Amino acid sequence: MEATALAHPNVALIKYWGKRDVAMNLPAVGSLSLTLGGLRTQTMVRFDATLQSDQLLLNGKPDDRALSRVSRCLDLLRARAGVSSKARVETSNDFPTGAGLASSASGYAALVKAAAAALQLDADADFLSEVARIGSGSAPRSLFGGIVLLDAGIGTDKTTCRTVAQPAEWPLQVVVAITSRAAKEVGSTGGMESSRDTSPYYGAWVVTHPADLAAGLDAVRKHDFTRLADLSEASCLKMHAVAMTSQPPLLYWSGVTVECMRVVQRLRREGLPVFYTIDAGPQLKAVCLPDAVTRVQAELQQVPGVLDARVCTLGAGAWVEQ
Repeated sequence: MEATALAHPNVALIKYWGKRDVAMNLPAVGSLSLTLGGLRTQTMVRFDATLQSDQLLLNGKPDDRALSRVSRCLDLLRARAGVSSKARVETSNDFPTGAGLASSASGYAALVKAAAAALQLDADADFLSEVARIGSGSAPRSLFGGIVLLDAGIGTDKTTCRTVAQPAEWPLQVVVAITSRAAKEVGSTGGMESSRDTSPYYGAWVVTHPADLAAGLDAVRKHDFTRLADLSEASCLKMHAVAMTSQPPLLYWSGVTVECMRVVQRLRREGLPVFYTIDAGPQLKAVCLPDAVTRVQAELQQVPGVLDARVCTLGAGAWVEQ
């Protein structure tokens, strides 16, 4: 009863920030994301009747902080399979963990994919998405490849997720400017709760979001890069405005992040097809058309404080290693 799965993290263009139900981990808004093929999580799950409790190793070290959420996901899969055995989970990332690169998304996507395979569970994508969401609100997106839409399912207790463009349909590329490898001080879950409770902009964020999401989806369908760029940068800045106006303020950027933003803005003014987006962390993602990626990478790599600039194509959804 053992299997290994792999998953890529993702970056949202039309952002998700805030939960409408904390216990169910239901997002307050939907999102539109890219699956990042250049970064990867690998997760092994082994069910063992001799274990007294679930075990979790993250990058080779025990992680008791995340173990309860991992066990919640495993419990749902065990219940479906009619199995009670505890599990040993070993997971690792080839990119910084807990640093604004969606390691939790790829981690929980790989977890549910591996656990379902180990249990020989015939589970469809909708069920796995629901289980992965319990671990991370953005994890369902990493189960799918290409450009992915997550519908928040407002008015229900479920979300739905699907690919709206396969990687070959619109081969966008992303240069990830890594500005820090340290874990962020305030995680996304805590940050979202603080924003919902204290930011004066939170209500406006939720109300205006559906129009942004619909416009972003339309831009993807029409392959309208300029429109998607405008919408994505606006969504990014709106999300961070909500975070920054929370109490205490949540400033996920560093000075290096801002310098990277300025580089992307300059390149775009010069006519290069590129735009930026930033999640809850200091790393900048520069989305561009393939012809622009070499220059974008070179320019970002030269920014003082950038540790690495990794190129990602659009990746596939989570898969089981054979």
